[in-house]
This record gives sequence, structure tokens and C-alpha cells, in this order.
Amino acid sequence: MTTTQTSVVHDLGALAHRLSHPARTPCVCEPPQVLADRPDGTVVRSGAIVAKAHAADTDREALAARIALAAAPQLAGILLPPLPAPAPAAPTARPVTLWPLGAPVDPTDPGAAPWAEAADLLARLHRTKPPFPLPPMRGPAKAARAVARMRAALRADATAVSCGTGDAATLPRDPATLSGDAAAPPRAPAALSVLAGWRALPAWARGEAPAPVRGGSLCHGDLHLGQLVRHPAPDGPWLLIDVDDAGMGEPAWDLGRPAAWYAAGLLAPEDWSTFLDAYRCAGGPAVPADGDPWPALDVPARALTVQTAAVALAKCAAEQRDPDEHEQLMIESCARIATLPPELATGPAS
Repeated sequence: MTTTQTSVVHDLGALAHRLSHPARTPCVCEPPQVLADRPDGTVVRSGAIVAKAHAADTDREALAARIALAAAPQLAGILLPPLPAPAPAAPTARPVTLWPLGAPVDPTDPGAAPWAEAADLLARLHRTKPPFPLPPMRGPAKAARAVARMRAALRADATAVSCGTGDAATLPRDPATLSGDAAAPPRAPAALSVLAGWRALPAWARGEAPAPVRGGSLCHGDLHLGQLVRHPAPDGPWLLIDVDDAGMGEPAWDLGRPAAWYAAGLLAPEDWSTFLDAYRCAGGPAVPADGDPWPALDVPARALTVQTAAVALAKCAAEQRDPDEHEQLMIESCARIATLPPELATGPAS
């Protein structure tokens, strides 16, 4: 952890502790706990308060709209509402938000994963009329960032492989051109599959054009099981968290990750059926009320497949390791979808 990261974690912990700790009482609190520390967000918990420092390049006006959305009465029971944040004494390099502590999904108990509850929350979110103007949902932009992250990691990987064999500055910028290079990193062939899947997507799914829906629906933008908590902990109702990517867009995007996992064989058919049936029963607009859902889910599922595989390869390059079994399945899915017509590119796992 860099000095800057250490300072951010310390400051977040101190803020969360000060707000959760009764004044003038003996302190018996445990030390602040780092829940996440990534370039796009550092999250620290103290007591019942969670403090988050968002990325330095965050659009602060858009973030303010998204935080206001989470606090809006229309979203009560769907989104975890934020806590009031004290005004900083001076401008900060990274915007900070405060949240109540919730109980997350237990990763050690896959059978208890709240797929039906997640689907119901999504359907209710998608049906809610936005209470005020909102920025576009950032799902496609997040997929583009994942591919850019993979490209950067592969370039760094190639530099490491070529060390002592030539000038690293002359290495190609695109990992797709590394496949036949003597200095090519071992992950370059896998990156070719991911890039092929990426190029097969329409421009809107790559964040290069508006989504082909007028107005769209209110979307979460980054749905996965880590985005649900019970509040009040530990047995309160499930709520969606992390509105950093929320906004107006194509609602099928929020179903894209479960659909991608199902298509790759990572999500059991019964869990997928539970999720899809619950979404439909709750009146979700992303897919037809009955019949084949895949025409609506095809592009989002392909995009989330590429995003997941790109992030996996970036991590593998940084950690100098081969993809694990689950990561390899997503990479292989990229190779499969890149060779099929769009309407056949994603479907049930065989």
C-alpha cells in the first residue's frame, strides 16, 4: 500500500470512527477495517459506519445526483440510503460518502445466495420513475475501462517478459499484435479472444454511442451479489448498494452478468431460473413476460462476459499467474461468442 493509500485509509477510518462513536465515552471500538481498496474506491468500516472514498477523477456532479437518488423516498426499500456527510474543511482529492453498515451475501454459502431477492429489487428499480434528471448508466463505460485495464496490464506484462531482450518502448501497444512476438506475454493469446469478443459488440455496448432505447429505465449499472446487503444487519431486508454506476439506460444490462455466468456454466440452471422468474413476476421490463429472453439479453451478456474476462486477465498479468478455472471459462466464452452471429452468441450453457 502506498503512502497516499495509507493516508486515505487512515482518514476514512478516523471519519467513520468519529461519526459512529458516542462523544465523551470510553472507546472500546475495534480498529477500522478496510473492506475494499481499489483505484475506483476505498471503503473502510468503523463500528456501524462505512466510509467510501471515490475515485479522484469522479464526476462530482453526477455522483451527487446518484447519492441523492439513493436517498430519495421513491427508492426506499430498493437502495441503501446514504448517511449525512459533514462538509469537509477544505476541498478533498477524492469525494467521500458515508453509509450504514449492512450484512453482505455470505460467499461461503452459495445455496443461500438471494437470487430471487436480487431480481425483485432490480425489477422494482427498473419500474421506478426517476425523481429527477440522472446521468446515463455507466455499465458500458465500465466494460470499456476493463478492456483498457487489460490492455495496459498486457503491455506491462510484455515489458517484463522482454526485459533484457530489447527496448520495451518499441513493444506494440495492442496485445493483439503480441501473439507472434518473441517477447509476447503468455496471456496474449487469451487477450486475443477477449478483444475479438469486444470488437463484435455494438458501439453502444462499448460505451461509444448512446443505448438504442429512448429514455431507458433507471438502472443499477453494476449488478452482482456483492452489491446486496441486509439492512439493518444482520436480518433486515436485502437492499442494493453502490450507486456509482447508476443512471438511465438499457435495463437488460443489469441482467447481463447473471446471464453471462449462466451461459458460461458458472451459474446453475436452477439459480438462473429462480432469478429470471422472480424478475418477470415482479414486472421487470428488461425481458418479455414470457418466451425466450435471450434476444434482449444477448448483447449485455456478451459485454459482461468480455468485461469479466478482461478484468481476470488484468489480474493474472499483475499477479503473474495463469487464469483459474472460472476465469478460463469466461475467456473461452469470449472466443465462442466472437465466432457466432450476434443472435446466437449467447445462450444457455450446454
